[in-house]
Amino acid sequence: MTKKHITLFLLFSIFYNFVFAQNKSTSNAQHHDSTIKYVCDSSKLLDLGDVINRLSKKKKGNSDLSNSQPKQYHFSFVPALGYTLQTGFAGIVSANLAYKTDNNPDTKMSSITTSFTYSQYHQSIIPLQADIWTKNNEYNFVSDNRFIQYPSDIYGLGGRTDPNKGVTINFSGLKLHETVFKSVTKDLYVGIGLYYDKFWNIAAIDSLKKRTALQFGKELGTKEISSGIALKLLYDNRLNQLAPSNGWYINTVFRPNFIFLGSQTNWQSLMIDVRKYITFPRNSDNVLCFWNLDWMTTKGTPPYLILPSTGWDDQYNSGRGYIQGRFRGDNMYYFESEYRFKISNNGLFGGVVFGNLERFSGEISKQFSNIAPGAGVGFRIKLNKFSGANLCVDYGLGENGSKGFFVNLGEVF
Repeated sequence: MTKKHITLFLLFSIFYNFVFAQNKSTSNAQHHDSTIKYVCDSSKLLDLGDVINRLSKKKKGNSDLSNSQPKQYHFSFVPALGYTLQTGFAGIVSANLAYKTDNNPDTKMSSITTSFTYSQYHQSIIPLQADIWTKNNEYNFVSDNRFIQYPSDIYGLGGRTDPNKGVTINFSGLKLHETVFKSVTKDLYVGIGLYYDKFWNIAAIDSLKKRTALQFGKELGTKEISSGIALKLLYDNRLNQLAPSNGWYINTVFRPNFIFLGSQTNWQSLMIDVRKYITFPRNSDNVLCFWNLDWMTTKGTPPYLILPSTGWDDQYNSGRGYIQGRFRGDNMYYFESEYRFKISNNGLFGGVVFGNLERFSGEISKQFSNIAPGAGVGFRIKLNKFSGANLCVDYGLGENGSKGFFVNLGEVF
């Protein structure tokens, strides 16, 4: 993995917007959430599918749009060529399915997202994520599965590590996180899950750059496994996780890992994830967003690659402006703010500005070292005006010359 942060970016996106299954009209639904806005006033909005349809219909002398009416299921498919700090140039194929279980305006949007990425560094990344809500939001099934196979740089522990002294390691990884939530009262849920993380075939690519365990503060073997349960408390009054426009998301996860469940060691962690969305100005479609993530080791010693780290949160989205794994430690404090705004009145194009701060405990003690800031701008293309799915392309800057592009299907948080 090169340590130079090349800033070139190339993206060729072809979008096919398939909608299927019949659904009763929801035009009488009135709600603050952006998804309902799309359904209620979809005739005034455009997505990439509309643009492609218009171009193809114009050639045939027909200007009708096939996706001007809301349907129950909304499918987005995006092949692309892009560049990020972690992958270099990469080919990406992403797909997203969004739907609602009924016509109740308070029913939350369910979604299933997957993709396949292969990069110039011979990295393979295959996530499969699902966020499924049952009727009346009684249960929420969350599935976060990923297979990764790629080289990655590691830099040691804490926030004062030298960006020029990273070591490139190769490994394969499997993440299986399954959770079921039960409604306690409106928008408040308790959940229990099973978490399994495994890294294997861990090896330094350049034998001349091998470091001792002392260099990184923790033992790094050829295989690392953590397995345990997850106890969760969730408050979520957003209707659409793909494109939230207001509300709160508060998720607390206590994860005890046990040897008898297959973990290499007994250890515990606590993660508190808080997000707030405010429509600003009030009568606009612009959104001011805040994200605070506290990710702490409360007992024991987690394996090195499962420690809190930049870009290793559940969605691999923290720390725009830095390469994945740039900072790592027993404890992590993270804060980010983003302002999302429309560029075109038809909703096809949008933009964001963002800034973040991250702080990690060092290898000697639990005390936190210096704060690493990041900031940047981004561009949005509406893939599906009914589900609110966007193609997100961001450019971030960090300390010590760190910079690069970051690509997402759906908002970063």
